[in-house]
Amino acid sequence: MTYRAPRASIDPDTGKSWLRRALPLVVAHRGMLLTSLVLSFVGLVVQVQIPDVVRLGIDHAIVGRNGHLTRYVAGVAALAVAQGVINYLARRYLLRTAYEIEYDLRNIMFAHLTRMPFGFFDRVQTGELMSRSSSDIRAVQMYLSFGPSILVQCTIAGIAFVLMLSINVPLAIVAMVTMPVIGVLGVTMRRAIFPVSWLIQARLAGVATVVDENINGVRIVKAFAAEGRQLNQLAEAADGVRWAYVTDARLRSRWSPLIENLPRLGQALVLLAGGWMVLDGHTTVGTIVAFNTYVLMLQPPFRLLGMMIMLGQRAAASAQRIYEILDTRSDVEPPAHPVRGRLHGDIEFAGVRFAYPNGTLALDGLDLRIGAGETVAVVGRTGSGKSTLGRLLARYYDADAGTVRLDGHDVRELDLPELREQVGIVPDEPFLFSISIRDNIAYGRPEAGADEVVAAAVAAGADEFIRNLPDGYDTVVGERGYTLSGGQRQRLAIARALLVNPPVLVLDDATSAIDVTVEQRIHAALRTLMRGRTTIIVAHRLATIGLADRVVLLDAGRVVAQGSHAELLATEPRYARVLAEQSRRPDAEPGAGGEPGGGGAEPAGGSGASGAPAPRPGGQAREVTA
Repeated sequence: MTYRAPRASIDPDTGKSWLRRALPLVVAHRGMLLTSLVLSFVGLVVQVQIPDVVRLGIDHAIVGRNGHLTRYVAGVAALAVAQGVINYLARRYLLRTAYEIEYDLRNIMFAHLTRMPFGFFDRVQTGELMSRSSSDIRAVQMYLSFGPSILVQCTIAGIAFVLMLSINVPLAIVAMVTMPVIGVLGVTMRRAIFPVSWLIQARLAGVATVVDENINGVRIVKAFAAEGRQLNQLAEAADGVRWAYVTDARLRSRWSPLIENLPRLGQALVLLAGGWMVLDGHTTVGTIVAFNTYVLMLQPPFRLLGMMIMLGQRAAASAQRIYEILDTRSDVEPPAHPVRGRLHGDIEFAGVRFAYPNGTLALDGLDLRIGAGETVAVVGRTGSGKSTLGRLLARYYDADAGTVRLDGHDVRELDLPELREQVGIVPDEPFLFSISIRDNIAYGRPEAGADEVVAAAVAAGADEFIRNLPDGYDTVVGERGYTLSGGQRQRLAIARALLVNPPVLVLDDATSAIDVTVEQRIHAALRTLMRGRTTIIVAHRLATIGLADRVVLLDAGRVVAQGSHAELLATEPRYARVLAEQSRRPDAEPGAGGEPGGGGAEPAGGSGASGAPAPRPGGQAREVTA
């Protein structure tokens, strides 16, 4: 299905009320909404005619005996059928409007999230985003679509009052005497409910966060037998939601019965005053019956008015939570006049300084030049800033100081989608979607043919194990790819990057979970594929370092030495110490088959922690993909 852009967006003026900011969405669907409202109004006009026909039938056909009762019965039946048809059409258009507004809101939110940089997702919890993208959007949608309909429903009070005035003015005033009291109670209820509505939405987001972390981190929870502790955590969050809901229910139970039942007091007053009038000969029995029916008609609108107050306060709280996301500006903005074209791969880092959002310094005055077509291995201790090079190169983050250039252009001048298409990054902990292996490999090039997918898999050393799976390339992997071993996931990630064929390739410890025999086969293929391609290899193993033309040693975010492996080993003691430390790592030589467990020393997206966000439970960190 082709993506259909929203018809309108949220007004960016933060000085306006939440409702005025959301008004463009309503205006964009005004055709269907107005049709629904007009039909609702016509249905109300038809509805209020029924008591008047009943009044005439009682006074003329039953009491006065000067008319045919069947004529009035037929009139009531015809009006009831007409009202049913009109209400059906009105509700159909109203629901369609509601779903269209919800569609636009969800797509506005998702499109905004896709534009946000990595730093934003480092700060905001996934459960919080899920809550604001689901329950908060639904709350706003309900008010924007059903609010106008409820207001139209409430006009029945005005229509009924006009008809009552035309029949008997004193009795009409008696029937409406309770309405001002209802208005005052409605305003009081609105003020009391708003803070609780905000609290409910915030605590629902907290529950969503706990659930998301426990599902994603289920392997760690079970590994440490922490189910009981996690249940306690969920119970605490759920108890907070329960308390907020109970408080909300207590407030509504205090005010809603008054708002809903005051019209019944009006009914009693009508019966009392009308009875005296009938006894005095100033009105008829049919009039009393009609007025009682009108007063009963007033009860549903005022019940809806109480509901609208509740919806309005919840929508106001939800809208502010949504606007907090939409009003957050991206730190990585696309250039106004982007430079486009195929890159050659000449890379330069000039005086680059960068700290992650949590304040941890990753690079501090880094200077590095990599020629087009050159293969460079980047070596350093954990936290030295190795993986940050690829992140800045692809503009997942922007440098705080200094310049990152590609082919002589500041990367901030390049077209952002084209830049990321041409800088392929393979992380040590790849992410796979719950789709077929073929579609996972072809994710960057959905139009790629089957032969191209297989060729990429062969080059990445993945073809053999793929063909041994039950459905081969059509095998659907489990969520996040955890039905496969760590080494298998890494090979698929390499194949995915190779299929895109980017001129710049960053292998971020991409073979850490692959056993030595398979890695050697992959290296043999990579030697051919890397010719003419600029390649940065974040390396820990000597075999991987051997692929490089040059080795760069990082320490504390700076280049401290560079040269061939032999030169550095002979002249740079720090290089020898780093290699010695890496050889002692528990994951330095994964077991045969490359089962999960290798490459776990580095956070996702960073073989050097460099202030990067720590991996989620089970190593389920976000992947940095091309």
